[in-house]
Amino acid sequence: MKTNMRNEAWTHYYLVNGRVLTPHRMIAPGGLAIKDGRIHEVFSMKDCQIPEGANIIDVRNSLIIPGIIDLHLHGGGGADLMDGSAASIRKIAQTHAQGGSTGILPATLTNSLEDIKKALDTFSSEQEKTVDGARLLGVHLEGPYFSYEQRGAQDPRYLKNPDPEEYLELLERYPFIKRVSAAPELPGALDLGRELRKRNILASIGHTDAVYDEVVAAVEAGYSHITHLYSGMSGVRRVNCYRVAGAIEAGLLLDELTVEVIADGKHLPGSLLKLIYKCKGAERIALCSDALSAAGMPEGNYFLGSDESGQEIVVEDGVAWLPDRSAFAGSVVTGTQLLKTMVELAEVPLSEAVKMATITPARILNVDDSLGSLDPGKYADITVLRDDFTVVYTIVGGKIVYSS
Repeated sequence: MKTNMRNEAWTHYYLVNGRVLTPHRMIAPGGLAIKDGRIHEVFSMKDCQIPEGANIIDVRNSLIIPGIIDLHLHGGGGADLMDGSAASIRKIAQTHAQGGSTGILPATLTNSLEDIKKALDTFSSEQEKTVDGARLLGVHLEGPYFSYEQRGAQDPRYLKNPDPEEYLELLERYPFIKRVSAAPELPGALDLGRELRKRNILASIGHTDAVYDEVVAAVEAGYSHITHLYSGMSGVRRVNCYRVAGAIEAGLLLDELTVEVIADGKHLPGSLLKLIYKCKGAERIALCSDALSAAGMPEGNYFLGSDESGQEIVVEDGVAWLPDRSAFAGSVVTGTQLLKTMVELAEVPLSEAVKMATITPARILNVDDSLGSLDPGKYADITVLRDDFTVVYTIVGGKIVYSS
Protein backbone atom coordinates (compact mmCIF):
# COMPACT_ATOMS: atom_id res chain seq x y z
CA MET A 1 0.00 0.00 0.00
CA LYS A 2 1.09 3.55 -0.77
CA THR A 3 0.82 6.24 1.85
CA ASN A 4 0.98 9.91 0.88
CA MET A 5 0.17 13.19 2.62
CA ARG A 6 -1.18 14.86 -0.54
CA ASN A 7 -3.43 13.25 -3.09
CA GLU A 8 -4.01 15.74 -5.90
CA ALA A 9 -3.50 13.07 -8.56
CA TRP A 10 -5.45 10.28 -6.83
CA THR A 11 -8.93 9.41 -8.11
CA HIS A 12 -9.28 6.39 -5.82
CA TYR A 13 -7.86 6.12 -2.30
CA TYR A 14 -8.65 5.10 1.27
CA LEU A 15 -8.73 6.89 4.61
CA VAL A 16 -7.95 4.23 7.21
CA ASN A 17 -7.63 3.74 10.99
CA GLY A 18 -9.98 6.56 11.92
CA ARG A 19 -13.10 7.02 14.01
CA VAL A 20 -15.81 7.50 11.41
CA LEU A 21 -18.95 9.40 12.41
CA THR A 22 -21.82 8.27 10.16
CA PRO A 23 -25.41 9.56 10.42
CA HIS A 24 -26.18 6.62 12.72
CA ARG A 25 -23.08 5.55 14.65
CA MET A 26 -19.35 5.78 15.25
CA ILE A 27 -17.23 3.18 13.45
CA ALA A 28 -13.92 2.77 15.26
CA PRO A 29 -11.56 1.81 13.87
CA GLY A 30 -13.01 2.55 10.48
CA GLY A 31 -12.35 4.24 7.18
CA LEU A 32 -13.66 5.53 3.87
CA ALA A 33 -13.05 4.63 0.26
CA ILE A 34 -13.03 7.73 -1.96
CA LYS A 35 -13.46 7.38 -5.70
CA ASP A 36 -13.85 10.05 -8.39
CA GLY A 37 -14.55 12.77 -5.87
CA ARG A 38 -17.28 10.93 -4.00
CA ILE A 39 -17.61 8.63 -1.00
CA HIS A 40 -17.50 5.13 -2.41
CA GLU A 41 -17.66 3.07 0.78
CA VAL A 42 -17.74 3.41 4.56
CA PHE A 43 -16.18 0.45 6.34
CA SER A 44 -14.94 -1.04 9.59
CA MET A 45 -11.24 -1.88 9.65
CA LYS A 46 -12.22 -5.34 10.89
CA ASP A 47 -14.11 -6.10 7.70
CA CYS A 48 -12.29 -4.08 5.03
CA GLN A 49 -10.42 -5.62 2.15
CA ILE A 50 -8.15 -2.99 0.67
CA PRO A 51 -6.49 -4.12 -2.57
CA GLU A 52 -2.72 -4.57 -2.67
CA GLY A 53 -1.05 -1.45 -4.03
CA ALA A 54 -3.97 0.82 -3.18
CA ASN A 55 -3.41 4.45 -2.17
CA ILE A 56 -4.05 4.92 1.54
CA ILE A 57 -3.91 7.70 4.11
CA ASP A 58 -3.57 6.53 7.69
CA VAL A 59 -5.33 9.10 9.90
CA ARG A 60 -4.06 7.45 13.10
CA ASN A 61 -7.23 7.40 15.19
CA SER A 62 -8.33 10.89 14.17
CA LEU A 63 -12.03 11.66 13.93
CA ILE A 64 -13.50 11.55 10.40
CA ILE A 65 -16.67 13.65 10.07
CA PRO A 66 -18.66 15.15 7.20
CA GLY A 67 -17.20 18.39 5.92
CA ILE A 68 -18.25 21.41 7.99
CA ILE A 69 -20.69 23.75 6.23
CA ASP A 70 -20.59 27.39 7.35
CA LEU A 71 -23.71 29.13 6.06
CA HIS A 72 -22.82 32.61 7.32
CA LEU A 73 -19.44 34.31 7.02
CA HIS A 74 -18.01 37.43 5.43
CA GLY A 75 -14.30 36.83 5.10
CA GLY A 76 -11.06 35.50 6.50
CA GLY A 77 -7.32 35.72 6.09
CA GLY A 78 -7.52 39.50 5.68
CA ALA A 79 -10.06 39.26 2.83
CA ASP A 80 -13.77 40.13 2.62
CA LEU A 81 -16.36 39.28 -0.01
CA MET A 82 -17.12 43.01 -0.29
CA ASP A 83 -13.57 43.62 -1.54
CA GLY A 84 -14.94 42.69 -4.96
CA SER A 85 -11.69 40.87 -5.67
CA ALA A 86 -11.16 37.38 -7.09
CA ALA A 87 -8.04 37.05 -4.95
CA SER A 88 -10.12 37.82 -1.84
CA ILE A 89 -12.65 35.11 -2.64
CA ARG A 90 -9.87 32.57 -3.06
CA LYS A 91 -8.27 33.70 0.20
CA ILE A 92 -11.56 33.33 2.08
CA ALA A 93 -12.04 29.80 0.72
CA GLN A 94 -8.50 28.83 1.68
CA THR A 95 -8.69 30.32 5.17
CA HIS A 96 -11.89 28.50 6.05
CA ALA A 97 -10.59 25.23 4.61
CA GLN A 98 -7.68 25.55 7.03
CA GLY A 99 -10.26 25.76 9.81
CA GLY A 100 -12.02 22.60 8.65
CA SER A 101 -14.88 24.02 6.58
CA THR A 102 -15.51 22.31 3.25
CA GLY A 103 -18.50 24.42 2.17
CA ILE A 104 -19.11 28.13 2.74
CA LEU A 105 -21.82 30.68 1.92
CA PRO A 106 -20.10 34.08 1.90
CA ALA A 107 -22.28 37.08 2.79
CA THR A 108 -22.50 40.62 1.55
CA LEU A 109 -23.07 43.55 3.90
CA THR A 110 -25.39 46.52 4.00
CA ASN A 111 -23.69 48.82 1.52
CA SER A 112 -24.32 50.77 -1.66
CA LEU A 113 -26.03 48.86 -4.46
CA GLU A 114 -22.98 49.56 -6.61
CA ASP A 115 -20.59 47.89 -4.16
CA ILE A 116 -22.93 44.92 -3.64
CA LYS A 117 -23.13 44.37 -7.39
CA LYS A 118 -19.36 44.61 -7.69
CA ALA A 119 -18.95 41.84 -5.09
CA LEU A 120 -21.58 39.67 -6.77
CA ASP A 121 -20.08 40.17 -10.24
CA THR A 122 -16.71 39.02 -8.96
CA PHE A 123 -18.21 36.01 -7.20
CA SER A 124 -19.97 35.05 -10.42
CA SER A 125 -16.66 34.76 -12.23
CA GLU A 126 -15.08 32.69 -9.44
CA GLN A 127 -17.84 30.31 -8.38
CA GLU A 128 -17.27 27.60 -10.96
CA LYS A 129 -13.49 27.70 -10.81
CA THR A 130 -11.51 25.03 -8.99
CA VAL A 131 -10.46 26.67 -5.76
CA ASP A 132 -7.83 25.18 -3.45
CA GLY A 133 -10.13 25.73 -0.51
CA ALA A 134 -13.72 25.38 0.70
CA ARG A 135 -16.53 24.78 -1.78
CA LEU A 136 -18.41 27.99 -2.71
CA LEU A 137 -22.09 27.19 -2.15
CA GLY A 138 -23.44 30.54 -3.31
CA VAL A 139 -23.95 33.95 -1.71
CA HIS A 140 -25.95 35.19 1.25
CA LEU A 141 -27.39 38.68 0.71
CA GLU A 142 -27.23 40.10 4.23
CA GLY A 143 -28.91 43.47 4.05
CA PRO A 144 -29.63 46.23 3.28
CA TYR A 145 -33.24 45.52 4.34
CA PHE A 146 -32.73 45.77 8.09
CA SER A 147 -34.10 47.57 11.15
CA TYR A 148 -32.19 50.66 12.21
CA GLU A 149 -32.76 49.79 15.88
CA GLN A 150 -31.21 46.32 15.45
CA ARG A 151 -28.57 47.19 12.86
CA GLY A 152 -25.60 46.08 14.98
CA ALA A 153 -22.51 46.63 12.82
CA GLN A 154 -24.51 47.04 9.58
CA ASP A 155 -23.79 50.47 8.06
CA PRO A 156 -26.79 52.73 8.85
CA ARG A 157 -26.11 54.92 5.80
CA TYR A 158 -27.42 52.23 3.47
CA LEU A 159 -30.35 50.72 5.38
CA LYS A 160 -33.60 50.72 3.40
CA ASN A 161 -36.95 49.01 2.91
CA PRO A 162 -37.18 46.17 0.38
CA ASP A 163 -37.74 47.55 -3.10
CA PRO A 164 -38.95 44.97 -5.66
CA GLU A 165 -37.41 46.90 -8.52
CA GLU A 166 -34.05 46.52 -6.80
CA TYR A 167 -34.20 42.98 -5.41
CA LEU A 168 -35.83 41.44 -8.48
CA GLU A 169 -32.95 42.70 -10.59
CA LEU A 170 -30.44 41.14 -8.17
CA LEU A 171 -32.26 37.80 -8.02
CA GLU A 172 -32.52 37.60 -11.81
CA ARG A 173 -28.95 38.68 -12.48
CA TYR A 174 -27.31 36.56 -9.77
CA PRO A 175 -28.94 33.10 -9.57
CA PHE A 176 -26.27 31.98 -7.09
CA ILE A 177 -27.95 34.06 -4.36
CA LYS A 178 -29.08 31.20 -2.13
CA ARG A 179 -30.13 33.16 0.94
CA VAL A 180 -31.45 36.62 1.81
CA SER A 181 -31.69 38.05 5.33
CA ALA A 182 -34.19 40.84 6.06
CA ALA A 183 -36.24 42.39 8.84
CA PRO A 184 -39.81 41.18 8.17
CA GLU A 185 -41.54 44.12 9.87
CA LEU A 186 -40.30 46.55 7.21
CA PRO A 187 -42.74 47.69 4.52
CA GLY A 188 -42.41 45.32 1.56
CA ALA A 189 -40.56 42.60 3.48
CA LEU A 190 -43.41 40.08 3.35
CA ASP A 191 -43.60 40.44 -0.43
CA LEU A 192 -39.85 39.81 -0.51
CA GLY A 193 -40.37 36.62 1.48
CA ARG A 194 -43.02 35.40 -0.95
CA GLU A 195 -40.73 36.07 -3.89
CA LEU A 196 -37.85 34.20 -2.24
CA ARG A 197 -40.08 31.22 -1.47
CA LYS A 198 -41.22 31.14 -5.09
CA ARG A 199 -37.59 31.01 -6.22
CA ASN A 200 -36.59 28.41 -3.59
CA ILE A 201 -34.18 30.89 -1.96
CA LEU A 202 -33.75 30.74 1.82
CA ALA A 203 -35.60 33.67 3.42
CA SER A 204 -34.05 34.47 6.79
CA ILE A 205 -35.16 36.84 9.55
CA GLY A 206 -32.31 39.04 10.75
CA HIS A 207 -31.40 42.41 12.26
CA THR A 208 -35.05 42.75 13.18
CA ASP A 209 -37.11 44.58 15.77
CA ALA A 210 -40.20 42.46 15.03
CA VAL A 211 -42.64 41.33 17.68
CA TYR A 212 -43.95 37.77 17.81
CA ASP A 213 -47.02 38.32 15.61
CA GLU A 214 -44.86 39.93 12.92
CA VAL A 215 -42.59 36.88 12.93
CA VAL A 216 -45.62 34.59 12.55
CA ALA A 217 -46.71 36.67 9.55
CA ALA A 218 -43.19 36.34 8.14
CA VAL A 219 -43.30 32.54 8.46
CA GLU A 220 -46.61 32.54 6.60
CA ALA A 221 -44.97 34.64 3.87
CA GLY A 222 -42.05 32.24 3.39
CA TYR A 223 -39.40 33.07 5.98
CA SER A 224 -38.05 29.85 7.49
CA HIS A 225 -34.76 30.69 9.22
CA ILE A 226 -33.34 33.06 11.85
CA THR A 227 -30.03 34.85 11.23
CA HIS A 228 -27.65 34.62 14.24
CA LEU A 229 -30.25 34.09 16.95
CA TYR A 230 -30.01 36.59 19.85
CA SER A 231 -27.63 38.83 17.87
CA GLY A 232 -29.24 41.89 16.28
CA MET A 233 -32.85 41.12 17.15
CA SER A 234 -35.70 41.96 19.48
CA GLY A 235 -36.57 40.19 22.70
CA VAL A 236 -39.50 40.41 25.07
CA ARG A 237 -40.64 43.99 25.75
CA ARG A 238 -43.50 45.90 27.38
CA VAL A 239 -46.19 47.51 25.24
CA ASN A 240 -48.77 49.44 27.29
CA CYS A 241 -47.66 47.43 30.33
CA TYR A 242 -48.25 44.09 28.54
CA ARG A 243 -45.28 41.87 27.82
CA VAL A 244 -44.88 41.08 24.14
CA ALA A 245 -42.56 38.38 22.78
CA GLY A 246 -39.96 39.35 20.21
CA ALA A 247 -38.02 37.65 17.44
CA ILE A 248 -35.83 35.75 19.90
CA GLU A 249 -38.77 34.10 21.62
CA ALA A 250 -40.46 33.40 18.27
CA GLY A 251 -37.29 31.71 17.03
CA LEU A 252 -37.17 29.48 20.08
CA LEU A 253 -40.87 28.65 20.06
CA LEU A 254 -41.81 28.14 16.40
CA ASP A 255 -40.89 24.70 15.05
CA GLU A 256 -41.25 26.06 11.51
CA LEU A 257 -38.11 28.14 12.02
CA THR A 258 -34.57 26.86 11.94
CA VAL A 259 -31.94 29.03 13.62
CA GLU A 260 -28.22 29.63 13.44
CA VAL A 261 -25.91 30.58 16.31
CA ILE A 262 -22.52 32.25 16.22
CA ALA A 263 -20.66 29.57 18.16
CA ASP A 264 -17.47 31.48 18.90
CA GLY A 265 -17.87 31.41 22.68
CA LYS A 266 -18.10 35.21 22.73
CA HIS A 267 -21.41 36.21 21.15
CA LEU A 268 -23.44 33.83 23.32
CA PRO A 269 -22.60 32.41 26.76
CA GLY A 270 -22.89 28.73 27.51
CA SER A 271 -26.24 29.23 29.26
CA LEU A 272 -27.91 30.64 26.14
CA LEU A 273 -26.34 28.01 23.88
CA LYS A 274 -27.77 25.35 26.21
CA LEU A 275 -31.19 27.03 26.11
CA ILE A 276 -31.22 27.17 22.31
CA TYR A 277 -30.19 23.51 22.10
CA LYS A 278 -32.87 22.51 24.59
CA CYS A 279 -35.58 24.39 22.68
CA LYS A 280 -34.59 23.63 19.08
CA GLY A 281 -32.48 20.47 19.04
CA ALA A 282 -29.63 19.65 16.67
CA GLU A 283 -32.00 19.22 13.71
CA ARG A 284 -33.03 22.89 13.80
CA ILE A 285 -29.74 24.57 14.77
CA ALA A 286 -26.90 25.45 12.40
CA LEU A 287 -23.54 26.56 13.75
CA CYS A 288 -22.03 29.53 11.93
CA SER A 289 -18.97 31.70 12.34
CA ASP A 290 -20.15 35.06 10.96
CA ALA A 291 -16.41 35.40 10.46
CA LEU A 292 -14.90 38.64 9.26
CA SER A 293 -11.73 39.34 7.30
CA ALA A 294 -9.78 39.14 10.58
CA ALA A 295 -10.47 35.40 10.94
CA GLY A 296 -7.13 33.61 10.96
CA MET A 297 -5.28 36.92 11.49
CA PRO A 298 -3.59 38.63 14.47
CA GLU A 299 -5.62 40.94 16.69
CA GLY A 300 -5.69 44.59 15.66
CA ASN A 301 -7.63 47.04 13.50
CA TYR A 302 -9.54 45.86 10.41
CA PHE A 303 -12.49 46.83 8.23
CA LEU A 304 -15.95 45.31 8.11
CA GLY A 305 -16.43 45.16 4.35
CA SER A 306 -13.93 46.57 1.89
CA ASP A 307 -11.09 48.86 2.87
CA GLU A 308 -12.60 51.62 0.72
CA SER A 309 -16.22 51.64 1.94
CA GLY A 310 -16.27 49.44 5.04
CA GLN A 311 -16.48 50.34 8.72
CA GLU A 312 -13.48 50.16 11.02
CA ILE A 313 -13.52 47.36 13.59
CA VAL A 314 -11.20 46.31 16.39
CA VAL A 315 -10.29 42.70 17.09
CA GLU A 316 -9.33 41.95 20.67
CA ASP A 317 -10.09 39.26 23.24
CA GLY A 318 -10.90 36.84 20.42
CA VAL A 319 -13.81 38.78 18.89
CA ALA A 320 -14.45 41.79 16.63
CA TRP A 321 -15.87 44.99 18.11
CA LEU A 322 -17.13 48.33 16.84
CA PRO A 323 -14.49 50.95 17.74
CA ASP A 324 -16.56 52.32 20.66
CA ARG A 325 -17.03 48.75 22.01
CA SER A 326 -20.81 49.25 21.91
CA ALA A 327 -21.42 46.00 20.03
CA PHE A 328 -19.72 42.97 18.56
CA ALA A 329 -19.09 43.28 14.81
CA GLY A 330 -18.67 39.58 14.06
CA SER A 331 -16.39 36.70 14.93
CA VAL A 332 -12.87 35.61 14.02
CA VAL A 333 -13.30 31.84 14.36
CA THR A 334 -13.50 29.11 11.74
CA GLY A 335 -14.89 25.56 11.32
CA THR A 336 -13.82 23.20 14.06
CA GLN A 337 -13.77 25.98 16.66
CA LEU A 338 -17.57 26.00 16.37
CA LEU A 339 -17.64 22.35 17.40
CA LYS A 340 -15.25 23.04 20.27
CA THR A 341 -17.54 25.76 21.63
CA MET A 342 -20.64 23.59 21.55
CA VAL A 343 -18.93 20.57 23.12
CA GLU A 344 -16.90 22.36 25.79
CA LEU A 345 -18.98 25.47 26.57
CA ALA A 346 -22.52 24.25 25.86
CA GLU A 347 -21.77 20.64 26.91
CA VAL A 348 -23.47 19.22 23.82
CA PRO A 349 -22.55 15.64 22.78
CA LEU A 350 -20.01 15.62 19.96
CA SER A 351 -22.34 13.75 17.61
CA GLU A 352 -25.01 16.42 18.10
CA ALA A 353 -22.54 19.27 17.59
CA VAL A 354 -21.38 17.65 14.35
CA LYS A 355 -24.99 17.50 13.11
CA MET A 356 -25.32 21.24 13.74
CA ALA A 357 -22.20 21.91 11.68
CA THR A 358 -22.89 19.49 8.82
CA ILE A 359 -26.21 17.87 7.94
CA THR A 360 -28.44 20.56 9.49
CA PRO A 361 -26.94 23.46 7.50
CA ALA A 362 -26.94 21.19 4.44
CA ARG A 363 -30.69 20.65 4.85
CA ILE A 364 -31.30 24.35 5.46
CA LEU A 365 -29.46 25.20 2.23
CA ASN A 366 -31.15 22.31 0.40
CA VAL A 367 -27.87 20.60 -0.50
CA ASP A 368 -28.25 17.55 1.76
CA ASP A 369 -28.73 15.30 -1.27
CA SER A 370 -24.99 15.63 -1.98
CA LEU A 371 -23.38 17.07 1.17
CA GLY A 372 -23.61 16.95 4.95
CA SER A 373 -23.11 13.28 5.85
CA LEU A 374 -20.73 10.40 5.21
CA ASP A 375 -23.04 8.47 2.92
CA PRO A 376 -21.85 6.55 -0.14
CA GLY A 377 -22.60 8.54 -3.29
CA LYS A 378 -22.29 11.94 -1.68
CA TYR A 379 -19.39 14.26 -2.46
CA ALA A 380 -16.21 13.41 -0.57
CA ASP A 381 -16.29 16.63 1.46
CA ILE A 382 -14.66 15.49 4.69
CA THR A 383 -13.08 17.00 7.78
CA VAL A 384 -10.49 14.99 9.72
CA LEU A 385 -9.69 16.34 13.19
CA ARG A 386 -7.98 15.51 16.45
CA ASP A 387 -9.57 15.28 19.87
CA ASP A 388 -8.47 18.86 20.60
CA PHE A 389 -10.45 20.00 17.50
CA THR A 390 -7.40 20.91 15.45
CA VAL A 391 -7.67 20.04 11.76
CA VAL A 392 -5.67 17.19 10.26
CA TYR A 393 -7.14 17.20 6.74
CA THR A 394 -9.80 19.14 4.90
CA ILE A 395 -11.01 17.26 1.83
CA VAL A 396 -13.26 18.82 -0.84
CA GLY A 397 -14.56 16.66 -3.66
CA GLY A 398 -11.95 14.04 -2.81
CA LYS A 399 -9.08 16.51 -3.01
CA ILE A 400 -7.04 17.37 0.08
CA VAL A 401 -7.16 21.17 0.16
CA TYR A 402 -5.54 21.48 3.57
CA SER A 403 -3.20 19.23 5.56
CA SER A 404 -1.59 20.01 8.89
